[in-house]
Amino acid sequence: MIGISKLYCGAVEAADVLRYKRRSADLPSHMLQFSADKKPVVVWNCTRTCNLKCVHCYAGSEGKLYEGEMTTEQGKAMIDDLSTFGAPVLLFSGGEPTIRPDMPELAQYAKDHGMRVVISTNGTLITPELARQMADVGLSYVGVSLDGGRETHDKFRGVPGSFDKAIQGIRNSREAGIKVGLRMTINKLNWRDINEIFDLMEEEQINRACFYHLVYTGRGSELMDEDLDHAETRAAVRLIMDRTKDWFARGGKPEILTVDNHADGPFVYMELLREDPERAAEVLQLLQWNQGNSTGNGISCVSWDGEVYADQFWRHFSFGNVTERPFSEIWTDTSRETEQSDLMFKLKDKRPHVKGRCASCQWLDICGGNFRVRAEAATGDLWSPDPACYLTDEEISLSDPQELLEAHERANAAAGLD
Repeated sequence: MIGISKLYCGAVEAADVLRYKRRSADLPSHMLQFSADKKPVVVWNCTRTCNLKCVHCYAGSEGKLYEGEMTTEQGKAMIDDLSTFGAPVLLFSGGEPTIRPDMPELAQYAKDHGMRVVISTNGTLITPELARQMADVGLSYVGVSLDGGRETHDKFRGVPGSFDKAIQGIRNSREAGIKVGLRMTINKLNWRDINEIFDLMEEEQINRACFYHLVYTGRGSELMDEDLDHAETRAAVRLIMDRTKDWFARGGKPEILTVDNHADGPFVYMELLREDPERAAEVLQLLQWNQGNSTGNGISCVSWDGEVYADQFWRHFSFGNVTERPFSEIWTDTSRETEQSDLMFKLKDKRPHVKGRCASCQWLDICGGNFRVRAEAATGDLWSPDPACYLTDEEISLSDPQELLEAHERANAAAGLD
């Protein structure tokens, strides 16, 4: 995650992070990306069943029951292990997690065991009653996915009326006292709706949003040709930055992040070289602490059937199953004695293994090698350059600040940015 509000608008300073000694157990949720120990946030796709038909679903979910989902007791056993291991956050996802009847019970169990609990949902099934249940649990956050305005969203979700039901779910959550945020996966079909999402946030008093770059997996792999080109990506990120800065200038306190493309970090830094060099130096320190993509390290995924993946997009390669072996053992097995442990070893530090322009990139310590699963989907080689990296060869090689700034301005001009 790249915190636009944290980095670009100064919502987080290095001193704020150091105050907690960069320990994930102590850091507030919005600072976890800067932790030193990188205990994993665990995404649990607690069910595969979903009431919508989203074209970019990484889980390939449908509105049917699937065999082999973890039981309540298996879920609690996993939570016991995660809590002891020190995983700071359990994120319930799906499918649609609110379909699972025991989700509130499991969320409460995780909360009682000291974990922060978050839900990623399409929002359509959040009734006032369910919202009250989730509020009683003490959820840290409910993230509701929107793909743009009403027409765009309903087209992506495959079910008419999805937008209005999601908005009602947001209102129900907010009225119950739960912090709510939006999640949007941007691509050629919807990125021009970013302005509409920001307008909606202000209208509905929603202060947090995560803008996800497209990852080619699940049904999302069919959208590879619909991913933004590099010029469009620059324009989209710049638009997100501009809208965030404008909101701050008018006295707001939005929390805006981009996700799944760590080229955004150097891009923000280079923009600040021009606008605020002093802040740019501070941002560079924060980006170094962030360490970029944390697949297989600071983020993990457990599927509905207990399979453990490097993150929620790596469904073609399992490291083991929590019903057979504790997550903590699976996640720390870097013995290199098996194919799984060898890959886990490499994911803990991807930098020595990446190829091509990634291997010589000056931002490698900051981006962390970016998204390996996207490179694999596009090229067949897990360690080849991520095709979604939109930085130019000059931007990844010039280290002198003035030369770098000039290269960045040339790249922006070529992309049609002022």
